[in-house]
Amino acid sequence: MTQTLPSAAVLGARAFAALAGLNRFSDEPGKLTRLYLSPAHRQAAEWVKGAMEVAGLTAFIDAAGSVQGRREGTVPGAPAVLIGSHIDTVKDGGRFDGNLGVVAGILAAQALRDAGISLPFPLEVVGFGDEENVRFPTHLSTSEALAGAYDPAWLEARDSEGVRLGDALVAFGGNPNGIAALARKPGSIQAYLEVHIEQGPVLEAQNEPVGIVTAINAQSRARVRVTGEAGHAGTVPMALRKDALTASAEMALALEQIAAGHELAVGTVGVLRPEPGATNVVPGAAEFSIDFRAPKNETLAAMETAIRSRFAEIAARRGVGLEIVPYAKADAVPMEPRLQDAFAAGIARTGSNIAGRKLPSGAGHDAMTMAAIAPAAMLFVRNEKGISHSPLENMSEEDAGIAIKVLIETLLELAERSK
Repeated sequence: MTQTLPSAAVLGARAFAALAGLNRFSDEPGKLTRLYLSPAHRQAAEWVKGAMEVAGLTAFIDAAGSVQGRREGTVPGAPAVLIGSHIDTVKDGGRFDGNLGVVAGILAAQALRDAGISLPFPLEVVGFGDEENVRFPTHLSTSEALAGAYDPAWLEARDSEGVRLGDALVAFGGNPNGIAALARKPGSIQAYLEVHIEQGPVLEAQNEPVGIVTAINAQSRARVRVTGEAGHAGTVPMALRKDALTASAEMALALEQIAAGHELAVGTVGVLRPEPGATNVVPGAAEFSIDFRAPKNETLAAMETAIRSRFAEIAARRGVGLEIVPYAKADAVPMEPRLQDAFAAGIARTGSNIAGRKLPSGAGHDAMTMAAIAPAAMLFVRNEKGISHSPLENMSEEDAGIAIKVLIETLLELAERSK
């Protein structure tokens, strides 16, 4: 007999209780640090596996360290709908980043099972293990494994203590030789859905609990080195200085201006190191990082051209040397319009007056990788002041419940569309 689905308030309470259980597992006492393939990651993976089984999913920890759960649908051979996010964290991270999405998928599956609702397609939930890429120099390696794009060279990568990733995976209980077999067959996934805190202040500013992601921004990173002339702070006249730090500061301001001139673009200097770094010495050199992002590849390309031009002009005017070395770049990943519409329908089905506002993601997510093999979409959830990757990360139980309710209604919408 079909039962009533739980309210958003009940789902929110269940989510916070589940998150309290999951976030007991940390590699650092008093902090939430759960790095890929660490002891805390293994404990969390076992917890997630158990929670999936309680929710009616057949679950296992896969060869790369992700947790996968599945409930079969009523139509034989139908491609699955996969709900995913990650359970690894940054060092001293927040409670909700990644974890919320995994818990949301589990609770949605449990609510449908308890209500006696069967879907025409298989429902899967995945807790990826390596989204943050903190411990090893990888790139979304566990979702890349499902996408069939795992780079075997990652197995040779080492962490800050010299531990080889392949050895850590074996110690974790994984299987380097089994990673290739994790690749999903083309057409086996009809939709990838991810619920995630926004990690930005837009929804809070607009007083909206959830929003629909349009695209994951293109991004580029580079290291910049400026070379001037060191000199005594008290004896070199201002007009004769070739100060690498003040030149770098002007470049940082130029980056800010360039980003502000493009809609929804951002630019950041997160690291700045003057040399020699002495109080009474004019800096003879400086190195800094640049990180710039935009919803469209064309916008990112225009920003890069402008950055190179402005930096070169500043260097020439100030008489300093300039070297720009790019080291990471990712194209924009648009979210599937059909699934954006499904999320909008899911919001409408809740009977609320939520606007279903659309916005881009400035941060990377596993959805970037999964979009290469399946239509993908993301639902953002409001978080306090947009703070993330920090113990100050916070959100409300009410918003968590609304997000999970929307996810459930979106699954029901997709079920009706598949008839």
